[in-house]
Amino acid sequence: MEKKGRTYVYLKALRVNQWIKNFIVFTAIIFSGTLFELPLFLQTLSAFFIFCLLSSTSYLLNDIIDYPYDIKHPVKKNRPIASGKISIQHATFLVFFLTVISLLTSLFVSLPFFFLSLLFILLHFFYSLYLKKFPTVDIFSISFSFMIRAYAGEVVTGFHIPIWLTLTIFFISLFMATIKRHAELVNHGRETRESLYRYKEHYLDFLTNTFATATIIAYATYTYVERIPQVKTVLSSFTETLIPALEVRKWMMVTVPLVVYGVARYAQLLYERDEGERPEKIITQDKPLVITIILWVTTIVLLIYVL
Repeated sequence: MEKKGRTYVYLKALRVNQWIKNFIVFTAIIFSGTLFELPLFLQTLSAFFIFCLLSSTSYLLNDIIDYPYDIKHPVKKNRPIASGKISIQHATFLVFFLTVISLLTSLFVSLPFFFLSLLFILLHFFYSLYLKKFPTVDIFSISFSFMIRAYAGEVVTGFHIPIWLTLTIFFISLFMATIKRHAELVNHGRETRESLYRYKEHYLDFLTNTFATATIIAYATYTYVERIPQVKTVLSSFTETLIPALEVRKWMMVTVPLVVYGVARYAQLLYERDEGERPEKIITQDKPLVITIILWVTTIVLLIYVL
C-alpha cells in the first residue's frame, strides 16, 4: 500500500470527518461571551483535540466489535477494518495506544478533565461491548457522550452552561441518534445492528417526534429565560443608545425559527430520502441545513460579540 493510500485508510478508520461532533466543547465559552479570550480559547482547543483522539479510539473499538455486522452492511463493509485493509490485531494496538496517549494528555489539562475523559472513553467502551445491544439505552448512551463533551468545556474554562441550553444539547443528540437508528432500520434491515431486532419503526417515529419537540421547547425556553452576555465592543455605545437594555429584550429568541427549521429539515431528509445514518454528512452537505446553521451561528455571534 502506498504511503498516501495508507494515510487515507488510517484517517478513514479514525473517522476524522466525525470530529465535528467535538466542537460542542466550545459551548461554554461561546455562550458565556468569552470565545475570544485567548487563554480560555486555547484551553478549550486542547480539550477539543483530546476528545477527537478519544472519539477516534471509540470508533476503532466499535469497528472491531462490529466486524461481523459491518461485513453484511452495504456501506460499512468498505470500512478499513471490515474490508481487511487494517487487521483487527493492528486496530486493537491502536485502541490501546490512543487510549493511553489521550488519558495521559488529559492529565496535563486538569484532574477533573482527566476523570471526564476517562468517563467518556469508558462509556464508549461499555457502549461498544454491551449498551448498544439494548434499544433506547443505546441512543441515551450516545446522548450522554455529548453531554460529557459539553461539560468538559465547562471544566476547562470554569463557565457554566445554562440548564436549558444543556437540555437542548441532550434532546437534540437524542433526536439525531433516533433518526440514525430509523434510517438504519429502514434502509438495511435488522441484520446490521443487534439492537435493531428490538426496534419497531412506529416506536422510532414516536421517539423522533418526542425529542424534536423537546429540543425546540428547551431551546426556546433558553432564549427567553437567559440574558445575552454582552461583550463590550466599539459598537456597544451606539447599540445601547439605539436599543437600550439590549440584553434584557430577549433578542436571542430571533434564533428560535432557525432551530425549528433546522430540526424540521433534518427530519425531512429522513422521511423523504431515508437519510440519517451519517449525521456529519447531512450537516455539512445539505445546502438548506448548512445555510440555516450559518445563519444561526452568525446571529449568535452578532448578538453576543458585536451588538
